[in-house]
Amino acid sequence: MAHEVGHVKNRDILIGSLSAVLSQAIMLLSRMAYWVTPRDRNGRPANPIAGLAMMILAPIAAIMLQMAISRSREYMADEFAAQITGRPDNLASALEKISARNKQAPMRRAESSTAHMMIVNPLSGASLASLFSTHPPIKKRIERLNNMKIQMY
Repeated sequence: MAHEVGHVKNRDILIGSLSAVLSQAIMLLSRMAYWVTPRDRNGRPANPIAGLAMMILAPIAAIMLQMAISRSREYMADEFAAQITGRPDNLASALEKISARNKQAPMRRAESSTAHMMIVNPLSGASLASLFSTHPPIKKRIERLNNMKIQMY
């Protein structure tokens, strides 16, 4: 519960909404850039490869930025919960139990559009896929909690 209160205190919905708007703006600008690139005499883009690369890479970068912000907010909520309760070991233990349960009975219909609403990311967070993950790896979260020095508010 303290973790979720941390999301409220840190205004994570506002930050997430702003990052989504920023991502959408980047995507829109990348598409617009393709249409305003210099043209040759026939009206075709002078460098269509660069325009296509921008249309493909800019949205990927925008999504990666949005997911990185989401992961950092999870760490902040964990830190807040540890500070409020004074027991980061309890949160680490709860995360271990939730993760173990998720491994025992994985979600069959997990989708990327709802992954951000889960306590534990139901999708694979291995290697390159972790760049597009909404949650940091559980092992890293537990490690950070176990290494945390508590200063009570």
